[in-house]
Amino acid sequence: MKIVRTDRELQTPHIDATLRAAGHELVLLPDGTPEDALIEAVRDADLILMCYTPVTARVIAAAPRLRGIVKYGVGIDAIDIPAARAHGIHVVNVPEYAEETVAEGAFALMIALAKKLVPLSRQMARDGWAWPEPRWLASDIAGKTVGIVGCGRIGRSMARMAGAGFRARVIGFDPHVPADDMQAAGIEKRERLHDLLAKADVVTLHAVLTPETRHLIGPPELAAMKPTAVLINTARGALVDEPALLEALERGTIAGAALDVFAHEPLARTGHPLSRLYEMENVLLTPHLTFYTHEAMRRLEEETLERCFEILEGREVLVKSRDPRLG
Repeated sequence: MKIVRTDRELQTPHIDATLRAAGHELVLLPDGTPEDALIEAVRDADLILMCYTPVTARVIAAAPRLRGIVKYGVGIDAIDIPAARAHGIHVVNVPEYAEETVAEGAFALMIALAKKLVPLSRQMARDGWAWPEPRWLASDIAGKTVGIVGCGRIGRSMARMAGAGFRARVIGFDPHVPADDMQAAGIEKRERLHDLLAKADVVTLHAVLTPETRHLIGPPELAAMKPTAVLINTARGALVDEPALLEALERGTIAGAALDVFAHEPLARTGHPLSRLYEMENVLLTPHLTFYTHEAMRRLEEETLERCFEILEGREVLVKSRDPRLG
């Protein structure tokens, strides 16, 4: 059978070798493949593996043999799920491979911001030393309030690290998680997002991107945050109104940000709407890699292969995601 895997820059050697060893034709496409080129590639495809490249209604309609779309990752916002369902095509993701991994990444970003590790490292590389002066005054995590937006698997892991691990107070906003479940995870539920934003010293985003959560953090939300607070986003770039965030950072409306995800990736030093972020000492940037560890990638590849063979062999497809769009 023919399998098309997009986003080949994210190397998955075990997936590729296993599918080829099973006798399947595997076509690898680069990140940013235009829609028309993807359509041409999938015309006779039985399966699409995707990570970031959009799989639109046009792509789906052009692939009459298509049996399934496997997102080798978590977020499914780039897939036209109603179109897939209309054509009887399975859509499945791999939701559990990096819960702790991404939470660790978000926590590392929080520590780095609080301790000013990046500008200190730059200072050491430039001048060899840094003396204790006000610009290097850092912050403790203990005793601070960490606000978690999106209290699913990753959000709850983050809560455990911040609360039980570092003695922070943890508050959370998630309309889909009952207060009792949050309390069991060490999170005080807030019914209104703005109530959380007004209290938190750190706001960390772990929500799923849907039409309802797009630009969940916009100008009013940024204005509601403390001027001493920082924003961390390791979920999806489009959860944030990024031009509004850029303005808030430039005006000092909030104290800083750590960003691993962006609405338009890759980020670039020039020619990108967010290029000015590179110049800010109170901003920490990473290239959408908080998920990328040896352990997480091993889990991702193994489970992706399980879903692939279920689809290709006509077996029942296991859906582990709690996302209602895949229910």
